[in-house]
Amino acid sequence: MDLRNSGFSLWCDFIERNFLNTEFKNLITSNIIYGATSNPSIFANAILKSDAYRADIEKLRDKKAKDIYENLAFSDIKNAAHLLLPLWEKNKNDGFISIEIDPMLCDDATKSIDEGKRIFKTIGFPNVMIKVPATNAGFEVMNELYKSSINVNATLVFSTKQTKLALESFGKTTSTNAPKAVISIFVSRFDRALEDINKTKDSTPKLGIYNAINCYNLIESFANPNIRTLFASTGVKDSFIDSSYYINSLLFKNSINTAPLDTIKDFIKRDSKIIIPESNINDYLHNIDVDSMSKILLDDGLKSFIKSFEDMLGAI
Repeated sequence: MDLRNSGFSLWCDFIERNFLNTEFKNLITSNIIYGATSNPSIFANAILKSDAYRADIEKLRDKKAKDIYENLAFSDIKNAAHLLLPLWEKNKNDGFISIEIDPMLCDDATKSIDEGKRIFKTIGFPNVMIKVPATNAGFEVMNELYKSSINVNATLVFSTKQTKLALESFGKTTSTNAPKAVISIFVSRFDRALEDINKTKDSTPKLGIYNAINCYNLIESFANPNIRTLFASTGVKDSFIDSSYYINSLLFKNSINTAPLDTIKDFIKRDSKIIIPESNINDYLHNIDVDSMSKILLDDGLKSFIKSFEDMLGAI
């Protein structure tokens, strides 16, 4: 079955100003990517390392660091949203760009809700998704933003428990006029964590894939046409794993895979087809404390995003 006809989409997990104005356009017009995602670490890396932002940073020197960041980031998100808008107008399930709420607000639901609404209104494009981490406070934020007709990306999801709570936050509906939501299941970090625990390398890591399948099945069974699984953290860090392993292993109907640019370039060289998720996976998972690992990985992910954000604000 054709990937697109099955509802599969490839999104790009990368944002940088020069890239948006060149290669990003080509990836869209070549029908390779159908959306994009960002996170605090991606923006920190782009803003601090790319020359494309230096002139604007100098012009904004009299402003607070967060105001400078938002000026730069919102400009990029608006540009990406504009380029992706024709895809969204053709198919409301695609053509989205995500931007995350200030990660330092992850435990404050009220401030996160206000910030999410402000960001969505300020950027002013209908194909923007507000990313919210899947924490206890985050589920309240997801619910309020979604009820306010704002598209939501539930991020840093590592467990079936988080998946269920995110689904409950969005609720059930059969109306296709509702806002769109994705639940971002982080994949490769499980396998890297397991390597650290076992101090060995497995040439065919399975934990991240199997855990992601369990989460995907929950989302599909929820049967809300406005919610899709987004497989995130699908870049490969180890040379012994094929670079597009985490895309090729998760080519499921009605799903999205957001991947780094190099991973996308490798994937499109192949002739890939939709696959059926493996069904007998619990034998592999039953000896692994997935819930405990999920909590550790969530905490690590939040700390990483906060540090990146703080480092960026300190540098600009």
